[in-house]
Amino acid sequence: MNPYAVLAAAAEQWERIAGALGPAPRERLAALLARARHDDRGRHTGRQRHEAALAAVDLLAERFPELFGGEQQARLTLTAPPPGAAAESVTHLGFSAEDLAVLLIDGHRMVGPLLGPVRERLLAAPALDLDTVLLGGTDPFVPALIRLRGRGGAVRLPSLQFTAAHRPRPIVLAVNEILAADRDPWGAADWWLSADARLDARPETLIGTAGEQQLLDTVRMLAEQE
Repeated sequence: MNPYAVLAAAAEQWERIAGALGPAPRERLAALLARARHDDRGRHTGRQRHEAALAAVDLLAERFPELFGGEQQARLTLTAPPPGAAAESVTHLGFSAEDLAVLLIDGHRMVGPLLGPVRERLLAAPALDLDTVLLGGTDPFVPALIRLRGRGGAVRLPSLQFTAAHRPRPIVLAVNEILAADRDPWGAADWWLSADARLDARPETLIGTAGEQQLLDTVRMLAEQE
């Protein structure tokens, strides 16, 4: 049985099972997924991650035997890569085991075949980590700063928000506040990093240029239209 295939299927079924988990199983599942997901800092070995993934599957099978019980586990494993394949390569209808951790632990819905690629594109942009921002003398939890949860749940702050000295750019903070970056960091990041027809450019390319004022004018117009 490939546990990552079952966890990927649970991500695809999240809307169905989330409300029926119950507080204690939900907390237990979150703890197991935190150990099972990839961690760039190497806090857990591959064996520890695999054992946590198996335990998470056991919990899901106990709570939802009709969805993740023995027969379903066997069916899902038939369509999964062979044992030993990287967890990230195991998917079910475009969802992965990491997507389940994102939904439950990170608390956002940038997952699956539609939004997952958007998440990966935004996370691929240059970014700073919390330690770097703190060393620059900036509070990384200023509400107007975009904070994205990356691989393993690590917080990433898109570099476009900072000067070379890692200080926040006032124009970016002003725009982010209008974009409600504290409530929708992914939407704010997508606006900065995607081509905008009104600006005829990616907004990030206008930072520090003579066209900087257009950024505020554009997001104010967007806010008025909403």
